[in-house]
Amino acid sequence: MQTLKVIYDTDPGVDDAMALLLLARHKRVDLIGVTTVFGNADIATTTRNALYLKQKLGFSAPVAQGAGAPLVGEPDAPPTFVHGLNGLGDIDLPPISASADPRPAHKLIIDLVTANPGEVTIIAVGRMTNLERAMREAPEIVGLVKQIVVMGGAFGRNGHTGNVTPVAEANIWGDPDAADIVFGAAWPIAIAGLDVTQATVMSETYVARLAADAGEDGAFVRAISAFYQNFHRESAGLDGFYVHDSSAVALALHPEFYQTETGAIRVVTEGIAIGQTIIKPDGRNYPPGAWDGRPSQTIAVGVDAEAVLRFYRDTLVGE
Repeated sequence: MQTLKVIYDTDPGVDDAMALLLLARHKRVDLIGVTTVFGNADIATTTRNALYLKQKLGFSAPVAQGAGAPLVGEPDAPPTFVHGLNGLGDIDLPPISASADPRPAHKLIIDLVTANPGEVTIIAVGRMTNLERAMREAPEIVGLVKQIVVMGGAFGRNGHTGNVTPVAEANIWGDPDAADIVFGAAWPIAIAGLDVTQATVMSETYVARLAADAGEDGAFVRAISAFYQNFHRESAGLDGFYVHDSSAVALALHPEFYQTETGAIRVVTEGIAIGQTIIKPDGRNYPPGAWDGRPSQTIAVGVDAEAVLRFYRDTLVGE
């Protein structure tokens, strides 16, 4: 099967780290760049965490620091109650010897996409700010990207609507203006939103078995996810935790695991519904409105959750 050249745009983050481990270990992935953005922690912390993960996981891709604030306004306080004070579940972190690429994240994205026209998949699991900056500075990259796969948004499928407000998911809510611009550009986008990520749960038993069977990588997953799992237990009564960012990796590599719909997407950028993602389904006729003239994008609306969990385990165990 064809190797996938991947830029991973991320705000590590426990689930971000688990997805980066998946990318680093998958035989079909050529990880060519990691770019950081604010979100699960401030930009200095997410960049530090990405550099730690480069050191820990042993990948060679450059890590570049990106946006520390949304296009409009100031960043909100990091959700330390979800990811811990250090963003990685408060595990002990060693001194970091890896160093960041001198280019800002959006410039690294431009350079890598331009050097590999038609070959790069961007897996974006944080705010869309870096992507908006890249397309604003170099609009030509829109036609050069193979695909963008996003973890973000919620479209009301399977009863899932929002996790920071009743209608908004955190990544989109954190920079709704950037998301609306990115979703309106003519590059192919596939979105794994809460509609499918909250239908995929790693149970405590699953993580324990992974820790027993996947060596150091399995032990690492168990260590960084303990704080995250406790948050899900206390806030949602889950035996385990939702598989958010790794679902974007699964969608990129195994789209057959998902059922999808297509249509033009808008993001609400002001008012009480700020951050809400709304799709105008292809084939539906409405009076002229805000979705007109925007490209059709793809959203995941159903998932074979067991296949996603098997894929994660098999990648780490080496089966």
